[in-house]
Amino acid sequence: MRKKVAVIGFGFMGMTHTLNILKNPDLQLVAIVDKNPGTIEKNLFAPGGNFSTGEIDPAVLSNVNIYPDFDKCLREEELDAVHICVHTELHYEMAKKALMSDKHVFLEKPFTLDIQQAEELIGLANQKGKILMVAHVVRFMPPYQKLKQWIDSKEFGELKFLSMSRFSGIPEWGEWKEQRSKGTSGGALFDLIIHDIDFANYVIGIPSEIKSSYLPGGLSQNDYVSAMWSYKDSNVHVKIEGGNTFHSNFPFQAGYMVQFEKASVIYTTIKSDVIRIADDATISEVPAGDAGEGYYNEIKYFAQCITNNIQPAECMPASSLESIKLCYNHL
Repeated sequence: MRKKVAVIGFGFMGMTHTLNILKNPDLQLVAIVDKNPGTIEKNLFAPGGNFSTGEIDPAVLSNVNIYPDFDKCLREEELDAVHICVHTELHYEMAKKALMSDKHVFLEKPFTLDIQQAEELIGLANQKGKILMVAHVVRFMPPYQKLKQWIDSKEFGELKFLSMSRFSGIPEWGEWKEQRSKGTSGGALFDLIIHDIDFANYVIGIPSEIKSSYLPGGLSQNDYVSAMWSYKDSNVHVKIEGGNTFHSNFPFQAGYMVQFEKASVIYTTIKSDVIRIADDATISEVPAGDAGEGYYNEIKYFAQCITNNIQPAECMPASSLESIKLCYNHL
């Protein structure tokens, strides 16, 4: 039997979750919650975002109940899980309500900006016996999954250096202008650069030392970050760089450069179909896969976890909390 889910917040990420829930044979989308339900159809034709994640046929949503109020949705719908896609400042409130109502929770990143709130949500999920997973989509993107495989298998020898980058223009869609004035998003560090901070922690672990510099932008005092990580027990070094200090129409770009003992590897969304592998004698290309599939992959994984009632080992909430703490360690 398909699990019944609701999407909370129908902006860019809410639409992305909706699109991929509709694709999943194990999930049934029964409700959407948005404080401005009249804008849902409008958003379908002008979704915003810094890249496209696909389109939704409005007719498909004709059998989905629409609510302006989360509490009413929780009272009236027989839900198994909720996908929370609201702005960061509402993550704690919404996730707590859902867990208290005995729902599994898939929460968009970042977890919360308040470490104690995140710890409380983890404890509440454990108390209620519910699955809490934060949507760190890069862990589920094929080009990054391939990199993790190479690191783990040592196919190219030991990892020596990992450089990760992520840039976009300052967001202008949805409620971002309001959030800019309120300053509650956490800025590019917690909203954008956290993707690479989380992935580096996921594949290598917590660094011994972080040397970081940052610059202010339109959202926070840390909208550009350049950092070097080091590990006392190995010769591995990691560089993290990114931000959204550029003008709003600046094209999104992300990628990685990696030095292994036997080869160097590069991937960039500017040429997203391949990963290039170079040694001293040759350069070759391997298919990168579609990074956009990460959105479907993470939702598929969450669906499998709630169907089988198993914890999300590939993206545990404690690991997501570590990534929040690491973000603070860059300031």
